[in-house]
Amino acid sequence: MNRAELADFLRRSRARLEPSDVGLPPGARRRTPGLRREEVAGLAGMSVDYYTRLEQSRGPRPSRQMLTALARALRLTDDERDHLFHLTGEEPPRRETVSRHVRPGLLLVLDRLHDTPAQVVTDCSEVLAQNAMARALVGDVMSRPPNERNLTRRFFLDPAARGLFPPEDRPDHARAHVSSLRAVVAARPDDPEPAALAAELRSSSAEFARLWDEHEVSSRHRSTKRFQHPVVGLLELDCEALLSHEHHQLLIVHTARPGTESYERLQLLRVVGLQDLAPSGVVREM
Repeated sequence: MNRAELADFLRRSRARLEPSDVGLPPGARRRTPGLRREEVAGLAGMSVDYYTRLEQSRGPRPSRQMLTALARALRLTDDERDHLFHLTGEEPPRRETVSRHVRPGLLLVLDRLHDTPAQVVTDCSEVLAQNAMARALVGDVMSRPPNERNLTRRFFLDPAARGLFPPEDRPDHARAHVSSLRAVVAARPDDPEPAALAAELRSSSAEFARLWDEHEVSSRHRSTKRFQHPVVGLLELDCEALLSHEHHQLLIVHTARPGTESYERLQLLRVVGLQDLAPSGVVREM
């Protein structure tokens, strides 16, 4: 691990970013260019002290998971991400496999969607990034442990994860999750990840196993979803899934039709979205 080079690379990568580049408000006037250390730490989901020590050439070797989070927080390109891994003595992720590295351009689009919930997920339903409105609508998925960021796994194994959807809509959501995963398993027969997820859920959820045996297949596409938000009430939102074929990633955007009650409630959610609106113990899920 080259601590000095790692520290220099992190400092320079942080200095070239402005708050608007990562979807943050500008705040008070800054004495130096770039993001603050606490902002990068927050985006990466690590403590400020840990990140500070990395920039001061005295931190421990980051895990591969932490390196991926840092690459995302600093909006690194694929080449820059690989360089970050090399500086810590780690082999970069293979590029021919499904990547969890969200390209800076896609993150830029995500951050520019100030008034509508949006997030980036893999085709296996693992959340990779969220904007502020998505966190306001469904909760901060990225703050959860990595094994709790998969929407399909949580839908079937965490009863609280269904709480945002009206009860009468939940069977359709279950069927959509299963049929989408079925399509991914068939499309990627040499990739163990989707098959392992399906096997896990077949053994852990009777509902999933029953739906899996029906052999329905459907990829993600445009739909309408209803969310029962604990503060602003029922939201009926159009869902658009924009697919990046190269990286098996989707940008999922939820919008409300102008003039509807859901549109007004979505505007209210934007106003109060920075607050923690979920009652204690309630898990919000997309």
